[in-house]
Amino acid sequence: MSELTIAVVGSGYMGGGIAQVLALSGATVRIADVSEEVARKNYERLLEEARQFVADGLFPDDAVARLEANLSPSASIEEAVADADFIEEAVPEKLEIKHATLRRISAAARPDAVIGSNTSTILIASLAEAVEHPERFLGVHFSNPAPFIPGVELIPHPGTDDAVLPVVERIVAATGKQSARVKDATGFVLNRLQYALFHEATQIVEEGIASPEDIDTIVRTTFGFRLPFFGPFAIADMAGLDVYSFCYASLQTRWPERFATPGSLKDLVDAGKFGTKTGAGYLDVPAERTPELVAYRNKAYVAMQRLIDELGPAPVHPAAVHATSGLK
Repeated sequence: MSELTIAVVGSGYMGGGIAQVLALSGATVRIADVSEEVARKNYERLLEEARQFVADGLFPDDAVARLEANLSPSASIEEAVADADFIEEAVPEKLEIKHATLRRISAAARPDAVIGSNTSTILIASLAEAVEHPERFLGVHFSNPAPFIPGVELIPHPGTDDAVLPVVERIVAATGKQSARVKDATGFVLNRLQYALFHEATQIVEEGIASPEDIDTIVRTTFGFRLPFFGPFAIADMAGLDVYSFCYASLQTRWPERFATPGSLKDLVDAGKFGTKTGAGYLDVPAERTPELVAYRNKAYVAMQRLIDELGPAPVHPAAVHATSGLK
């Protein structure tokens, strides 16, 4: 990425973190904000953060030197984007602010520059209305904290040129992150799933079934323990889609509509495709790979528990704070 010039417009917490990882990938990165003063202050903050991340072992030893070589503040949005190959907009999550910023970016950028938005909630097609040559525009949604969360949603709108996606995928891959393509829909994928879980968790609290603390414990130590290694479809295939079908039937005795059996699940079960044990399911993992998959699963879970033991409990509750401080 050393020959790539990138502008990040909006140098706050999210935009700054995005700028850090892009600059560490070797790209020339310029940050811009509402004023040159704000951009310069945020530039200094990003260097100071990087020094602390190096001290904590979170960034490589040469990170500060690489940032000083590749990252710089600009006097204005126009200056930052003038010769950029890729521009990431990361201003506050308000449509009018994003529209105004995207208009400025479009007016000053090269017509062939790819433009991404870090929005997490606004439809990309709505944002595209403010972009000249909207075929080069898409959502490029990093997660908080951007330096350390490895997943990035790529969200084209209906008018996005298909040729833009591989370009952005290469930029993201150069940072060491993983990207996934999703369609332009309310909530995209990340927030739709995240808020579905949170909504159900709040329902359980409000029904008096469990406390927030106990729900967090259950999520962390059961199905959430699997999620760094397997997504929901891999987990379902390994558990058995026939088992999932039975569980849905049980849930329907209390919530027949909320937990109606998904049509795709019913179709697979009716076809005798129960997941890994039959060699066909959502992911079609061959049955002969089951021993290899089980061995990986067991190794992964033991490694995860060792990591948790090494780190200690998260300092969310007083007891955990005492434990991490060695006050037992």
